[in-house]
Amino acid sequence: MLSTIEQAKRIAAHQAVDEYVKSGFVVGVGSGSTIVYAAERIGELVKGHKLSGIKCIPTSFQAKQLIDKYKLTLSSLEEFPVIDVTIDGADEVDLQLNCIKGGGACQLQEKIVAFAAKKFVIVADYRKESRFLGEKWTQGVPIEVIPMAYVPLMNKIEQDFGGKPVLRMAKCKAGPVITDNGNFVLDVDFGVISNPKTLCDYLKLLPGVVEVGLFCGMADKAFFGQIDGSFTTLVAKKSA
Repeated sequence: MLSTIEQAKRIAAHQAVDEYVKSGFVVGVGSGSTIVYAAERIGELVKGHKLSGIKCIPTSFQAKQLIDKYKLTLSSLEEFPVIDVTIDGADEVDLQLNCIKGGGACQLQEKIVAFAAKKFVIVADYRKESRFLGEKWTQGVPIEVIPMAYVPLMNKIEQDFGGKPVLRMAKCKAGPVITDNGNFVLDVDFGVISNPKTLCDYLKLLPGVVEVGLFCGMADKAFFGQIDGSFTTLVAKKSA
């Protein structure tokens, strides 16, 4: 039997799929623990002949494995540069639908696939909803960096932005986490972030920064599974 948190993840993911995924759609498949249930739901609907003609574009090695597991059709941005909807999880979501993503070190490909989508939908459990980014998620903002630049970047980020950077280390190998793109990840604690877009824009100007795990003004809607088995939603003003 699923735990309360896993049930919350599942209800959010299933609701998002039911509302946004239609037959013939090209779907961006996000990464992380909640997306497992989104892929599961798409697979159920395809197997039950309630959806057809679905093409899936992965955001990571994990996402590709999920697409394979549920016998969905794997595609790419080369074949479909415009995606109908991308569904992805988040580490934290603020009231303006800005997100921290990258807890699974997949933020670069996640942002590319989200950017290519007509609609970008977030699915998460009740723990991920905050007033401000950095309020609940205290592991820091993930920043993907070129390996040779990580020490100068750590120094610069601490000096100029007051952040507290840590090189993310692997748990089942010696040394740092290596992303699907061959890069390192810095987790930077900025405390509560009042203006995530400004911070993201400045960080991306630093030589050696590949991508920042701040997704600002990108999401159209978020689904949050609640502890009682219900769900709530948050809709971006641009889509209201």
